[in-house]
Amino acid sequence: MMQVSDVSLRFGDQKLFEDVNIKFTPGNCYGLIGANGAGKSTFLKILSGEIDAQSGHVSLPKDARLAVLKQDHYAYENEQVLEVVMMGHKRLYEVRQEKDAIYMKADFSDEDGMKAAELEGEFAEMNGYEAESNAAVLLQGLGIEDAKHYMTLSELTEGDKVKVLLAQALFGNPEVLLLDEPTNGLDIEAIHWLEDFLINFQNTVIVVSHDRHFLNNVCTHIADLDYGKIQVYVGNYDFWYESSQLALKMAQERNKKKEEKIEELKSFVARFSANASKSKQATSRKKSLEKIELEDIKPSSRKYPYIAFKPEREMGNDMLTVENISKTIDGKKYLDNVSFSLNPGDKVALTGPNEQAKTILMQILMGEVEPDSGSYKWGITTSQAYFPKDNSEHFHGNEGSLIEWLRQYSPDDQSETFIRGFLGRMLFSGEEAKKSPSVLSGGEKVRCMLSKMMLSGANVLLLDEPTNHLDLESITALNNGLLEFKGSLIFATHDHQFNQSLANRIIEIKDDGIYDKEISYDEYVKERMTSATI
Repeated sequence: MMQVSDVSLRFGDQKLFEDVNIKFTPGNCYGLIGANGAGKSTFLKILSGEIDAQSGHVSLPKDARLAVLKQDHYAYENEQVLEVVMMGHKRLYEVRQEKDAIYMKADFSDEDGMKAAELEGEFAEMNGYEAESNAAVLLQGLGIEDAKHYMTLSELTEGDKVKVLLAQALFGNPEVLLLDEPTNGLDIEAIHWLEDFLINFQNTVIVVSHDRHFLNNVCTHIADLDYGKIQVYVGNYDFWYESSQLALKMAQERNKKKEEKIEELKSFVARFSANASKSKQATSRKKSLEKIELEDIKPSSRKYPYIAFKPEREMGNDMLTVENISKTIDGKKYLDNVSFSLNPGDKVALTGPNEQAKTILMQILMGEVEPDSGSYKWGITTSQAYFPKDNSEHFHGNEGSLIEWLRQYSPDDQSETFIRGFLGRMLFSGEEAKKSPSVLSGGEKVRCMLSKMMLSGANVLLLDEPTNHLDLESITALNNGLLEFKGSLIFATHDHQFNQSLANRIIEIKDDGIYDKEISYDEYVKERMTSATI
């Protein structure tokens, strides 16, 4: 068990947390959530000992081992892949190195023999003789084939380096596992494998992630960083979100009879209890949920932007026809005779391993890049709005205010009052609306780009990784806004819940063409997982 006692931390006048007291117990996975800048990653660093709190302390049982997902992809460039994974268990690796060095000595003495025997005993207690095979199993599960196990990290792609560092954190069955955005850079198969690993992990996991589907699958508890405190709730992210919304509704209906509120709570808990997923977690989570009292449900201070896309006109029968589009850049072919037709009402998730291919296709469809061959044609009743993955050109050199920046995209040159109101709904209220666009954070720029799209009144939206830089609140608001959108969508994202809730068609861009099927994202993933195991 990891115990956090009276931990507080301030940066200047900013209070991140104050008098935090939590027990993280074995067998549970805690999703640490909080608004951008709330201090989630900082709290993980306090737990790992990387930084010190100003007061309070973190304690672990004697000999308990804590593992952390490293973020520096270049820290082990000259090390062999298997060795990097085994470095995750520091003491085991040290013992292995020490005993091997003794056996290499030319003048091996009796004293060396006694020391080696002592180290051999410790090595065996740590399951050291299975270390290499256990490391290989982790790598294989994450999709690193055997041929790469003896390469150096410098020979791997960025995606494979991420997997090696993740395997390093998971290696050796640590008592406490700290994971900061573990799904970043992982493919579908690797994420699925990691979910299964964590669901069956017997010790303590504390994870920060913006992937709601991942949090829903692996978390038994949510640790909510809010008001400078951390409150632990039983259940996954969806349960926390729905319960906080229910609490807000109850707070707004103070005159409602308590008996009615209790019945509403019981109904809510029963619904989530019945849907508790994953065999290992289902029974214990269901029992824990059923113990929840009305007072256990608390509203959150989180603010959700108001995101709503309203097309100015309905679309006719023709939406988009793409014929034999090919594109090669710097000698690399990204699109190869891509052809498809889209119909009104299609909501298409673009998938595939090559990120740039999806971006190039959207840029071609928006007229920003010319194809080498082939053509495309939009229906005459369509209008398009585009969310680019790289939005820097929209903000560079803009020294006016956000009000001035957004007004240029308002078709009717709306008044300052209208623009201010619009920005306020997107969480730029008061003096925030006077900020210069050039000083915005990544998440603020995304909210501005979404505002621009909302003002367009387009009936086709193209979105390239729109959830990048957003916090969970904004991701949820955007997801909900797109669910209500009456037009058509073409989008690319790694957010599983986004894909599953929005897409009715999947187009995967492959090296030799496309996969195109009217299918849900979960069905597509199931197909992928099935073909991967054949």
